[in-house]
Amino acid sequence: MRRLRNLLAGIVALATSGCATLPLAPRGPLEAEAAYTALYPYYLEFCALSEIQKFPGYGADIRGGVGGHSTVYLNGACLAGPGYPELRVCDGPNPGGDGVGLSVNAHFANANWAAIPGRDFFYHGDLKPGQPLTRAVYDATKAHAKRLGLYNSIHFHDVVFDDLPAGYAQGAKGRDAFKYEISIGTDFALGYGRDRYCARLPVSAAQMGRIAAYLNALNRPYRDGLATYVWSVLTDNCIHLAHNALTAIGFWPEWPTHQFVLFAAFDFPVPKNEFVNMLRRANDTPVDPLAAWRDRSARRAVLAGDGLPARPGALAVLEPATSDNALYSTKDLRLIFYDEPMFGPYEDWYRGIMAASRYSSLADNRRYFAAAYARAEALRQPLDWWREAHPAIAADPDFPAFYARFYAEIERHAAQVRG
Repeated sequence: MRRLRNLLAGIVALATSGCATLPLAPRGPLEAEAAYTALYPYYLEFCALSEIQKFPGYGADIRGGVGGHSTVYLNGACLAGPGYPELRVCDGPNPGGDGVGLSVNAHFANANWAAIPGRDFFYHGDLKPGQPLTRAVYDATKAHAKRLGLYNSIHFHDVVFDDLPAGYAQGAKGRDAFKYEISIGTDFALGYGRDRYCARLPVSAAQMGRIAAYLNALNRPYRDGLATYVWSVLTDNCIHLAHNALTAIGFWPEWPTHQFVLFAAFDFPVPKNEFVNMLRRANDTPVDPLAAWRDRSARRAVLAGDGLPARPGALAVLEPATSDNALYSTKDLRLIFYDEPMFGPYEDWYRGIMAASRYSSLADNRRYFAAAYARAEALRQPLDWWREAHPAIAADPDFPAFYARFYAEIERHAAQVRG
């Protein structure tokens, strides 16, 4: 097995060599977030996070690999209460004002994911815009996380505490403090040491409810002591959680976990690949009834009332790590692609996303979809036309309902992007 893992690591290193990184934008204004959530109060934001390189000499020596990490932020989702994390759809007059970040970590023993309330703390910790990251801010952020009780109900694997660094007492108190030291920059305060490549997808309140139900069910066996969570780079990692949360609302096919290692190696979960996959699915899937019918996931979603995978408001949000930084090296942080020979090239797709403003500008994105909806409406034909042009499709008993719901979705979104 060790030889197999080494071989797979070599394949990945070869396949991902030579991937360039384009510049990221600085931290955006709060007004831009408020303008977005006024239109789309519920959204899932998947983030591919770069490697992390902490300076030695203060706390734990944290260094991550070039594959990076990934997280999910759910705007319009809230924690159901204190204790073990459980999600619900936010209530009240402003659901877009609340959210929860989720992180999968190999340290966890009784949870697949941990929850961090609040978008700003999840991404920026206690750091204010333009403020340098000092040891004082770093320590204050860990203390803030502890006050939130992020890990009060989350147990870590014992091996995590085998070699506590100097300054951490043996026993429960030292272990509890160490949880926050090794998690900052990975589970919360993500921008302290990592570049961030995020793909944001608007959802409905009902869809957010199904996402929350899926994620709660994912944690339940570990919460109830029926199983111990064991993270796996190939078969159960942070990508699987994010991908399958979207499968719960019909966005795309499921990504199976715990596959045989050789099968999993040819469907390799890499954060930056998934960033590209999500943006392409949400923006480049044709807004066309024939294409949607032939896309099994899209067909099921339309029939279930979940609409098309392509939708306005699906944007890239990129941000660099804090540059004025006393804790982390943040220059030239790497985040690789796994360029699958049959399905790539991810680097070219990524550059295309970076070059077209419709992937990052909300106004341009909405104009793009307004034009796509107008084209789809112009091609609309009666069912009799379909019976002649595509008799096999039109003969399917589900097609009339699918066709009606497809165009109801087009009309609804077209009215929204015109407004």
